[in-house]
Amino acid sequence: MSRPRMKDEVSDVADPARTFFSREVTPHRERFAEQHRVDKETWLAAGAAGLLCISIPEEYGGGGGSFAHEAAVIWEQGRSGDDALGYSVHSSIVAHYLLTYGSEEQKQKWLPKMASGELIGAVAMTEPGTGSDLQNIKTTAKRDGDDYVINGSKTFITNSSHAGLVVVVARTGGSGAQGISLIVAEVDGLDGFERGRVLHKIGMHGQDTRELSFTDMRVPVANLLGEEEGQGFYQLMAQLPQERLAIAVGAVASADLAVDPATSYTKERTAFGKPISTFQNTRFTLAEVSTDVLAARTFLDFCIGLHIDGTLDAATASRAKYWTTDVQCDVIDRCLQLFGGYGYMMEYPIARLYAAARVQKIYGGTNEIMKELISRTL
Repeated sequence: MSRPRMKDEVSDVADPARTFFSREVTPHRERFAEQHRVDKETWLAAGAAGLLCISIPEEYGGGGGSFAHEAAVIWEQGRSGDDALGYSVHSSIVAHYLLTYGSEEQKQKWLPKMASGELIGAVAMTEPGTGSDLQNIKTTAKRDGDDYVINGSKTFITNSSHAGLVVVVARTGGSGAQGISLIVAEVDGLDGFERGRVLHKIGMHGQDTRELSFTDMRVPVANLLGEEEGQGFYQLMAQLPQERLAIAVGAVASADLAVDPATSYTKERTAFGKPISTFQNTRFTLAEVSTDVLAARTFLDFCIGLHIDGTLDAATASRAKYWTTDVQCDVIDRCLQLFGGYGYMMEYPIARLYAAARVQKIYGGTNEIMKELISRTL
């Protein structure tokens, strides 16, 4: 199936990405799930393959591409069925906070190491009592001379075991959006920084997700992102469309993947003396889910085109995030049903896809919040 935005140079990214996931991630799927994270060497391998920070300018060690290149990698990860590597958080989110808001010194210091896989990025945003409502962040960063003293806790943090660079969303001022800032912490060996418990999720068992806490953690004031305090909420809002679009890419790729084994299984499985693919319900289900995926891919390509052109607005990004993740969950659920009881067994890929899909409607802003944001523009 052709994709209008996947031009030759972007398509060239797909082959090494596909090779990387098949060699470096898929063979270790069970071990990564047991240890709840990939190996540090997996990140270095991704860097060596030229996949990390692929849309960051070459002068900062990146690949010099666009979001279309990022999308090609995220698509291949989704199509591999292996979600252990927190790729989009590292490359599509953290790296772009630095690129967009960092000083020249900050970009030269951190981005090349992120591109090589030496330095892994994470965003410490969500708190135990604060999910999509970012204006109520409780973590504080108080100025003390040339340092910020940071106190607070975060949860559901991707890449938190390996992260050496954490973008901390903290309150430097008063209440509400105006009091929030983004502060970059180099956390390896940093006093007051603690990696908390590993979080046991329904799915995505190999993805690195933990709690983080900060107790009088001192970070240089020079690590503030932006020229002044109080810009954090607006910086987050400006970058969220790309984050939500990245989620949409993974959602459609996962839904697309689910249709393949379901189709094959129905041709092999027999009931009442004939393949279940001969039953009208099976044929109609496959016709419907394949159409849903095609429609989602078409909408996704449209949104990627808008983003590359610089015209993707927050409402359209919200539409892409909520609708494609709804499609993902529905398509995978319907495909699983065709497997019968075997679909509920974790040894079947469809079961892993099902378990991993559910969170897509929650993180990056819940789908209910997406609809609220859209409704405000109508």
